[in-house]
This record gives sequence, structure tokens and C-alpha cells, in this order.
Amino acid sequence: MQREAVPPGIRLGICRGISYGLFGKPDSFARQVRMLGGSLVRVYVYWEQVEPEPGRDDWTTVDAILDQVDPAVETWITVCSSSSWATRTASRFLPSSPANDASRYAQFVDRLVTRCRGRVAYWQCNNEPSNTGLLWNGTAPEYAAQLATFARTVRQADPAARVVLGGCGYDVLASPPDSQARAFFDHVVDQARDDYDLFCVNLYGDPHDIPAYVEDARAMMRRHGYERPVIAGEYNGPTLFEFPDAQGAFQHAMVAAFTAPAGDSEAEPPDRRTMRALYEQAEQLPDPLRMFLEDCPPELAARRDRINCRQIVTRNILALAAGVSRTVCWNLAPEIPGYHDRLNMMGFLFGKLALLDYDGTELGVRHPSAETFALLAAQLDGATRVRRLATSDRPGLYLFEVERHGRGALHVVWADGDVLTGEEQPGTPVDLPWPHEDAHAIDAFARPVPLERSGAVIRLPISVTPVFVSADPTPTQTWADPVPASVFSG
Repeated sequence: MQREAVPPGIRLGICRGISYGLFGKPDSFARQVRMLGGSLVRVYVYWEQVEPEPGRDDWTTVDAILDQVDPAVETWITVCSSSSWATRTASRFLPSSPANDASRYAQFVDRLVTRCRGRVAYWQCNNEPSNTGLLWNGTAPEYAAQLATFARTVRQADPAARVVLGGCGYDVLASPPDSQARAFFDHVVDQARDDYDLFCVNLYGDPHDIPAYVEDARAMMRRHGYERPVIAGEYNGPTLFEFPDAQGAFQHAMVAAFTAPAGDSEAEPPDRRTMRALYEQAEQLPDPLRMFLEDCPPELAARRDRINCRQIVTRNILALAAGVSRTVCWNLAPEIPGYHDRLNMMGFLFGKLALLDYDGTELGVRHPSAETFALLAAQLDGATRVRRLATSDRPGLYLFEVERHGRGALHVVWADGDVLTGEEQPGTPVDLPWPHEDAHAIDAFARPVPLERSGAVIRLPISVTPVFVSADPTPTQTWADPVPASVFSG
């Protein structure tokens, strides 16, 4: 019988990355997740890593994960069917593809889950399979068939573990009803109804679309007569998806690179030609595109950092208020130390979302977003429910109540505004009912927010920057390692 619920409580997680132990020695990550307040960690494991050749298992990466498992931190493993010998398309990395022999695939999954039995809470069969050609080299029926084998094997090897559907990403959630990506997922959701416990969504794009995306995921299942809990396997921002002008300029550069006549540039792949062109034209690019470049002006880099910090809070609160109890931030850190390639397109699109960076060979550099994640985790410690409060008189106001076990009241509030320039607008005074004895307010950057009190009402300035209003008897926790004020100056 399908279980229809995740364990109680709310957990904020972090994904280690997409290639742990694949291109370098497995290193420490769980301690860093715990230091940031994370209570869930997601890690990728590839068939190639475990069984590099027929009949020979290598448990180096898996054991490195298990050595770091903490009972207080849930572990989620995404298993990718990538192999140089056992799959239809030979690949050590991505895209994954269907197994040549389903029974051999089942044997691999059985050995993997058995070795981890009782220590891994969630097992996911690949990621974003509808993103064909990039992450999955197969069809929807082939994915559904492999998921069935995966689910049956996981449940036999560890009945307590939960099976997670491959992530439903931006390619599905932001696409029209007749898109190929939606048709792919519709087939899987129909055919795989008994083969997963949790529906995974990857939440990119405009944060305020998150409630609609979560409802969309539920509607996909309801159309086929059932429903499973929804969890968020990835989120973060900003990304190019949020800026039409930037996305248009980027696509123009891509089209030019992919359609350029053959010549001396033929030896360089089009994606790298695209990136080279962007850097050559950097000064003419719109600011929302330029801020993703590695060597953009400091004021643009700081603006992107501030947007990133704000969205760490808003994406989580919106998802949790939509009934999602597990969220996983993309991502903890670069894949390996010392790697640098500014012409890598995936690095350009998503590289600045990392919370940490290497200091030599150790993950010791905390970006501003890491500080905000730690602040949010501290605020939500003990949280059991988040719900949005009605503000019909202020349609652009986002006000949420957080229920926390054994702690004082907590509200999170912000105002709608332009993602790039909204921070330039002064805060608008807002009155909130507040019957509690204590009241403290700080924003997503741990800066104190002034408030006035009149009986059971408090007044404070609200802008696009989220504010935490707490009734805890002691001042709200601030960052342990303050970021220089210049990072957050206007």
C-alpha cells in the first residue's frame, strides 16, 4: 500500500551538487550542511561509480556518503542510470539512459539500497527525465518502465525508504499545456501511479509562481485519479528565466553561435562560442544578463547577491505555505576545488547559486546566500506549518504565519516589487496585529528593522526584502560571521 505522507515537520535541505565523487575524490559536505542549519541533504550517485565494469563494485563514493550520515539529517540519493557499459547510451555522466538489461539494473539498485538500508530516507530515479537529451536520453515509456523496476527494488531492499519521482522541472511547469515536456510527464504520472511515494518539483523562475507550480503538480496527479505529497528537490534564484530582456539577449547570442558559418571557430562548440561572445560584448549587455558573468562590475555582483538572499527566503516560504514540507536548495558548492572555466555555459547559468566555495581543498568560504540560508533555518527551527494570512486591503503584501513547536510567534512579510529594482523603493509602513508581549524584527540580511508598537498593533516598513517578526523572548539570531556592509549597500 502506498504511503501518502512524509515524516512530520518541515526540513530545509541542500543538494551537494550533480557529480559528487565522480570527477574528484569524495570530500566532506554533511558537516557544512549542518553548520548552515540544513536538516536534509541530497546527493547524486551514478551507476558508473558503483559498478564501473561488469561484476565489480566500487563503494568508495557510497561509503563516503554513509560515513557522513547524521540521524538528525535526512539523506536523499538521486540514482542516475549512467554507465559506460550497462545502458543504451554509454555515458559516465549525463544524460542517463535506459538500462540494456532491466534485471541487471535491478541487481545494481538492490546492492546499492541494501548497503544503505535504514540510513537513506529518499531514493530518486534520475532527475528531470522530461529534459530529454540533456538529463535523460530516452522516452517517457522507457522512464516509466525503469521507474517501476527501481521502485519495486527499493521497496524490497528497504521497506522504510520512500521513492521519489524524477524531478518535474521548469521545462514542464513553465510550458504550455501542449508542450512535449508536459506530454512526457503526463504519461509518466499516469503509468507510474504505484511506483513512487513523493512527487518532486524543481522550483525555478519567478518565486511568486511557486504556489501555482505546486498546485499544477497536484493537478497532474488528480487528472489520473490520485495524489501524492509534493516535495521540492531543487530551488534557487535568480536565474535568466526571470528576466525576459536578459533571456532574449542570451538566446540571440546562442542563435548567432549555433548558426555561424563553419570556419576557424568550428573546432569550438557552439555553447562555448556563445559564452565567448557574451564576454566580448559584456559592456553592451543588459544588466540582468551581465550580472551572471564572472567578472561583472562589483555593484551588479552585489545586486545579484541581494536578490539571491531575498529569494532563499521567499522561495522557501511560498513553497512551505503551499504544503511542501521538504525543500532542497541548489546547491552547496562547486563540484570540485580549483575548477575554473568561464566559458562553461552551465556554470554561467547556475554557478553563482552555490552557497559555499572552496578555500583550498576545504569548503570554507560562505557566500551571502549561505548566511541567509542559515538565518532562515534558525528562524524555522521547530516549524510545523506555514500559512499565508489574508491581506485583501494590500494585494501586493505577502504575509505568512509560521507555527513553531515550543517557540514564540513568527511572521514573515514582504511586498511585491520588481526583482531587479524593487530594492530601490523605500519601505512602506504596514500595521500588523501583534498580541504578543515581545516583538523583534530583522530582515533577510540580519539587519534590525525598526518597529513601533501601539497596544496590540505593530508598525514597520516593508519592502521587497523579507522581514522576520518574532515574539521570541530573546532577540532574533543574527549571522555569526557578518558580511561586510558594503556587500549590501544600495
